[in-house]
Amino acid sequence: MAELTTLESLLEMGFDRNRAEKAVANTGNQGIERAMDWLMEHENDPDIDEPYVPPEGNMLGGAADSQSSPAQPTVADPAEGTDTGDLDQSDTQEGSKRPMTEEEKREQVKRLEELMRVKQAERRERERAEEVEREKQRRKQGQELLQIRQKLQEDEMKKLAEQRRREKMEDKLAKQRVKEKIARDREERAQKFGGGGASSTAVSPPPSQPNPSSPTSQGPPPTKKEYDECRIQVRLLDGSAITANFKAQEPLAAVRVYVQMNGNTPEGQDFTLLSPYPRHVYTELDMEKPLKELGLVPSAVLVVTKK
Repeated sequence: MAELTTLESLLEMGFDRNRAEKAVANTGNQGIERAMDWLMEHENDPDIDEPYVPPEGNMLGGAADSQSSPAQPTVADPAEGTDTGDLDQSDTQEGSKRPMTEEEKREQVKRLEELMRVKQAERRERERAEEVEREKQRRKQGQELLQIRQKLQEDEMKKLAEQRRREKMEDKLAKQRVKEKIARDREERAQKFGGGGASSTAVSPPPSQPNPSSPTSQGPPPTKKEYDECRIQVRLLDGSAITANFKAQEPLAAVRVYVQMNGNTPEGQDFTLLSPYPRHVYTELDMEKPLKELGLVPSAVLVVTKK
């Protein structure tokens, strides 16, 4: 019996003629399996249903088929000879070209459909395995990216924690230095003024009696009043104010420490002090100077500003 051509087999299996012709042409008419493979691989191509235009001078199932199959002898013309061998050969060729019966066609189509189902199953299994592998790679890359992000976050948190710890330590040391200086200044003043006051009290002469012989004599001129303390009012960043008394010989740094401890300033907030009238911004050098020397005795108003 005669086998169906590749194109006929594809049409019998229900493929669109345009797609079937493309499959045969693009596989070089090398058999039904190659054609079905091509159709399954290219079924989602955007141009799969565009009309097929065969190359000039080429007919599907013609030149390609003749090239891929052995040459067949030409049937002799009856007018050219009556050789018995030629007649037998002609009968054999005519028999080999006998059309397939409907039953034979159904059997061949059934075999081809089974072959196609096998190939489709193999393709689905291959695609499933490829998708599983792609999913594994995506998960692996996602985990690696997550680990990198976590590492960066941990490093950043460690850096911030170390910076805050260092800033707190520096601020604590600065406050400690100021407190120690204030304590030393107070101790020095206590030794200086406490001892001097006692000796002057011990050796102070009794008040002199007025000389009756000089009724017109006058006493010594009045001396300028000295203040041992001063009252400082500080206006804070939020507009509120705090007031405290300080020794006249205490440094301005004592006022700053008092504001840090009692002024509700944010943790780590750096600030400076200024006098509004006349306006004067105090520097770090001024922080070591006594309040008396800075003209803040007996009372003054200071303003807190951000540095």
